[in-house]
Amino acid sequence: RSCWVCFATDEDDRTAEWVRPCRCRGSTKWVHQTCLQRWVDEKQRGNSTARVACPQCNAEYLIVFPKLGPVVYVLDLADRLISKACPFAAAGIMVGSIYWTAVTYGAVTVMQVVGHKEGLDVMERADPLFLLIGLPTIPVMLILGKMIRWEDYVLRLWRKYSNKLQILNSIFPGIGCPVPRIPAEANPLADHVSATRILCGALVFPTIATIVGKLMFSSVNSNLQRTILGGIAFVAIKGAFKVYFKQQQYLRQAHRKILNYPEQEGA
Repeated sequence: RSCWVCFATDEDDRTAEWVRPCRCRGSTKWVHQTCLQRWVDEKQRGNSTARVACPQCNAEYLIVFPKLGPVVYVLDLADRLISKACPFAAAGIMVGSIYWTAVTYGAVTVMQVVGHKEGLDVMERADPLFLLIGLPTIPVMLILGKMIRWEDYVLRLWRKYSNKLQILNSIFPGIGCPVPRIPAEANPLADHVSATRILCGALVFPTIATIVGKLMFSSVNSNLQRTILGGIAFVAIKGAFKVYFKQQQYLRQAHRKILNYPEQEGA
C-alpha cells in the first residue's frame, strides 16, 4: 500500500492507520488516516460541517464524529441555529436602522422647510400611520429627484437647436459650433463616487434650499414658500453653471488631438 498524500508505504511506517475512503483503485486507493485528516482540514478551512469529496473519483467522504453528550448536543444545536439566524437578524436590523433614519430625516426636513413650530404642529395633527409611511419617502424622493439629470437633456436640446437661437451662442460659447468629432460620454451612475455624490447632494438639498431662500427671498413671510423659491433658484443657478461647465468639457474633448511621437536627434 502507498499513501497518495505523503507517498509512504507499509514498510516506511508499520504503525500508521490506513483507510480507503472512496471508489478509487490502484495507487490512489489507500491513504493514511492522519494524512487524510490534514487534507480534509485544508479543504474545510475551519468549517467542520463542510462536505469533502475525493479529487479523483468525486466520491464524498463519509466523515463521522463521536457521539455528543446531551449538554454538548444542545449547545451545538443552539450554535448552528444562531449561525443561521444571524444573517437574517443582521439584515433586519440594517433595514430597520435605515428606515428609522429615513423617518428621522423626514421629520427634521419637515421642520426645516415648514418651520420648527409649524412642522411640529403638522406632525402632531397628522395620522401616525401617514407619518410612518410619508416621512421615510422624503429622502427617497429627494434621491430620485437628484438622479434626474435634466441638465443633460437641456444641453442636448441646445446643441441641436442652438443654430436657430443665436442668443445661446453669446451666453454659452461654442454650443452651436461644429465639432471635429463626437466624444464619448461616461455613464455617471457607473462610478461609485458619483453615486455617493448623488446621495449627499440629495440629502443636503433641503438645507441649501432653506439657506438660499433666506438669502434671496427674505421678504417672503412663509417659510415653506421661501424654501421652495430658494430650492428653485438654487437648482436653476446650479444647472446653468453645470451646463456651461459640461459644454466646455465637451468642446475640450471634441478638439482633442494626438501628436506625433517626437523623433530623437541622430536616430
